[in-house]
Amino acid sequence: MALIQCNFFSEALQCSTSMTVILPQTTSHIGVESKAEQKKHPTLYLLHGLSDDHTIWTRFTSIERYVAPLGLAVVMPAAGRSFYTDMENGYDYYTYVSEELPQIARSFFNLSDKREENFVAGLSMGGYGALKTVMRNPERFAAGASLSGSLDIVDRIPAFPRDFQHIFGDRPIKGSEDDLFHVAENLAKSDGPKPRLYHCCGTEDHNYQANLRFRDHLEKLSIESTFEDGPGSHEWGYWDKHIQPVLEFLHQR
Repeated sequence: MALIQCNFFSEALQCSTSMTVILPQTTSHIGVESKAEQKKHPTLYLLHGLSDDHTIWTRFTSIERYVAPLGLAVVMPAAGRSFYTDMENGYDYYTYVSEELPQIARSFFNLSDKREENFVAGLSMGGYGALKTVMRNPERFAAGASLSGSLDIVDRIPAFPRDFQHIFGDRPIKGSEDDLFHVAENLAKSDGPKPRLYHCCGTEDHNYQANLRFRDHLEKLSIESTFEDGPGSHEWGYWDKHIQPVLEFLHQR
């Protein structure tokens, strides 16, 4: 595998930003390009949590080792404390992650643009961002996964009043395109493709009840999904362990 720290300019953000990228590495005779090298890599866009950055998954988990046998590229962008949202008083991080980032990453690296080979996952704030991105763009992403995700965004308002004021201002969240419960309802009504969804959460996690509500909401809407729970709290030991079944879920494509 190759591990790349990439700095570049984003038009959506109107500033320089960064991403960490893991790329599959193949071997061939010198001067001869193998068929494996010609093939574009299936790609996981892996999102960080509220207090983290684009380097965190490689620092606190063995994600590079886990994806090595899968031939999967991993793109990890920096998104600050944005909740992967086009902010009312800030930057357009939803547009950046869902639209511009895949285009930029594919221009730099040999990544697939096929729907069935593109996935988004994340933890906590990133779990919210992953499911929002996938459910709002099911024609471009085949699957999404959340680990300990902040899936009921309205429920998190009291925890982050300053952040949410910057992100949402005075605009309503409930019933909007930033409300995953509403987004799921729109997905259920759509005649378009339905992404495969996975979410997990520890029973001692502060987001556990929100994950149960979201599970029940998807069931009510007849949206197929996989939910896993069990002992665990909001910490890296849980995420390092549970990113492995996430990768297995994605690899079932």
